[in-house]
Amino acid sequence: MDNLKIYAQHDIDRLIIHREGETKLGEKVTVLSSWEELEHASAKFVLLGIPEDIGVRANSGIAGAASAWRASLTAFLNIQSNRFLSGSEILVLGHFEIDEPSDSSIKGLRNKVAEIDDLVYPVIEKIVAAGKIPIVIGGGHNNAYPIIKGTSLANKTPIDVLNIDAHADLRGLEGRHSGNGFSYALKENYLNHYFMYGLHQNYNNEAILNQIENKPNLRAVFFEAILTGIDYNDLIEDLGPVAGLEIDLDCIQNVLSSAETPSGFSVNDIRKLILTQANKFSYLHICEGATRMLDGRVSRLTSKLIAYLVSDFVKAH
Repeated sequence: MDNLKIYAQHDIDRLIIHREGETKLGEKVTVLSSWEELEHASAKFVLLGIPEDIGVRANSGIAGAASAWRASLTAFLNIQSNRFLSGSEILVLGHFEIDEPSDSSIKGLRNKVAEIDDLVYPVIEKIVAAGKIPIVIGGGHNNAYPIIKGTSLANKTPIDVLNIDAHADLRGLEGRHSGNGFSYALKENYLNHYFMYGLHQNYNNEAILNQIENKPNLRAVFFEAILTGIDYNDLIEDLGPVAGLEIDLDCIQNVLSSAETPSGFSVNDIRKLILTQANKFSYLHICEGATRMLDGRVSRLTSKLIAYLVSDFVKAH
């Protein structure tokens, strides 16, 4: 059955590469033995994995996003613990174990995504209600919806979101998948203002462009405009007091994903944004990246990239 696997210390220890004279983040992070400990834990950030690509496949994408979590966690735990980042700021909660659906049709996959939603959002709600900041590594962008829902319920108000992405993910309410998480969050009033930064003109359909144009709570800056000098400062300034940061790794050029792109942000563009703006956000969700795709493509760098982004987010807070 689908469930949340909560890590014990031995789950962390087996991923650490020890070297004499060095201390790794994994030797400093904390774990939970019971939910009751969460509110009183000294760590401010809670790291959580959703290793699935069912939502991507339900959107007719290529499987592979499920591969990112474990490799990224290993890379993160083996960062040096030093004056810039100790590791004690972070609690590693665990990851969701999600079974494959018996029905592998598009309809079956979409039904399964709805089940994943119901598994994820109560955990996010608990984390946020305990005064902690979730850092979630996916997995597909379908998981934006339960993360937004859980954060909204914990705060008892719709939240704002900044999504750094080549795609708006505002497709129709046709059953849950990685392309419509924000559509469902808007419809159910968990999402208030939705700001998109880096959309590609070539990969957002006319219906989505019309939505953005006609709904005052939707605003987008296209990547083509960024190339001419437009920045994200107006979007950041207009964020409400509770806001989420979504980073779809297919917006970064040459990062392995179902929608890998040769034209996009550089890694350092995204790092700069996080390092200067992280304290505006109540959660971080990194999604769609992969270390191995079903079509045979592989990358050992995706995990290290995710580790950089997570450590930047914690440092900047």
